[in-house]
Amino acid sequence: MSLNVLSVASECVPLVKTGGLADVAGALPGALKAEGVEMRVLIPGYPGVLAKVGTGETLWESDDFFGGPARLCFATHGGLRLYVLEAAHLFDRPGGPYLDGGGCDWPDNDIRFGALSWMGAQIGAEGAGGWRPDLIQCHDWQAGLVPLYLKARSVDLPTVMTVHNIAFHGLMPAGRMAALGLPGWAFHPGGMEFYGQVSALKAGLVYAWKVTTVSPTYARELRTPEFGGGLDGVIRARAGDVLGILNGIDEADWDPATDPHALRFKQPRGKAKARAALLEEMGLTEGPGPLCVVVSRLTGQKGLDLLLQALPDLVARGGRLALLGSGEPPLEQAWRSAAERHEGVAVRIGYDEALAHRLIAGGDAILLPSRFEPCGLTQLYGLRYGTIPVVARTGGLADTVIDANPAALAAGVATGIQFAPVNAEALSVALDRLCDLHADPELFAKLQRNAMRAPVGWQGSAAAYARLFREISPPS
Repeated sequence: MSLNVLSVASECVPLVKTGGLADVAGALPGALKAEGVEMRVLIPGYPGVLAKVGTGETLWESDDFFGGPARLCFATHGGLRLYVLEAAHLFDRPGGPYLDGGGCDWPDNDIRFGALSWMGAQIGAEGAGGWRPDLIQCHDWQAGLVPLYLKARSVDLPTVMTVHNIAFHGLMPAGRMAALGLPGWAFHPGGMEFYGQVSALKAGLVYAWKVTTVSPTYARELRTPEFGGGLDGVIRARAGDVLGILNGIDEADWDPATDPHALRFKQPRGKAKARAALLEEMGLTEGPGPLCVVVSRLTGQKGLDLLLQALPDLVARGGRLALLGSGEPPLEQAWRSAAERHEGVAVRIGYDEALAHRLIAGGDAILLPSRFEPCGLTQLYGLRYGTIPVVARTGGLADTVIDANPAALAAGVATGIQFAPVNAEALSVALDRLCDLHADPELFAKLQRNAMRAPVGWQGSAAAYARLFREISPPS
């Protein structure tokens, strides 16, 4: 049975990206084709998006849509079928999708993404261009109001709320309800109300038919106060409707044998040239220990402050570290200072997609000491390239990396190193284990071969999404 699914997302690769949500929104439509699912993506018409997709075919227009003129157009790009919400007063502005040029939230983000959610519900209720979805997948708080808008219109359409990071609620003052056209009957603790405010994410969690998140372990963690972001009670109440489905990566974009950004290889022994080239590019000298890499946002969530504490021990054992990232200014400065203090540390502040590929291709190990990580993609890139992940035992990191403990090494299934609890001492122990493994070339090469064989694509995850979508969609 074929199935039509509308995906409502605030970002989507290759059009606009700030994190893993964009990768999922961009990869799922293609992955689901093999499962008989046609997925179209509704996305805001940011300037960069419009520059890539063009004007498209106008399907809907309004002179007064949440404060200004707007139109919905249909376009295609790179195999994606897109509904683009063009509303200059909401989306035609400098900066990123959510932040202005100074790094602050746009003050009308609630209106901007409320409008996106309203349009998602409109397509669900009436279709667009002769196409009508059997189900809507809503990504994070920016699409969290879709299920509520549908319910307010008495439209009985299946919805799936997908949580990429529960830390972001989409909070707004209760006084915004009128401007957003939200029903007063939903403003209570069992609905969208969150300590006197409206939570767009909570609305999605409460009113969607099913809830998914991006790894089985994260789905379990969300039931706890430590990880639930104040919404753990909602998750527990809906435990039977919550499912964790791992993210995958685009194996064509991330393929060590064909990567246009890095020296190519098919087996771990082929990494030697990529490793040497990376050392030269980053201005690092060879050492007896592993060449570790980090490609990350520099935030407290990612645990890069813990790595700063563990860094002297790694360098003392002859390890090298090359870091690419940006984020919180104090962490950026701390890493610049670390590079000045340690000869074996190189830091690039910013983001460079091509350099990210070269780091992952040339590194011996990739470090992810995250305090929480819903799924994580960087460790999957590392596995694909035989770059051993050293990860905190949390969320999707725990689900995708097999720890090189004695039993896993004896069975020949280990693919990386896990550590817990998530603190500097445990991370230091993990890095010590990495150095010990690296000192045994035969064992380390076996670990790399295991990593490169690990499943990291979308096939299994796409099948799981398709099963869920069909389970809750009535036969057409």
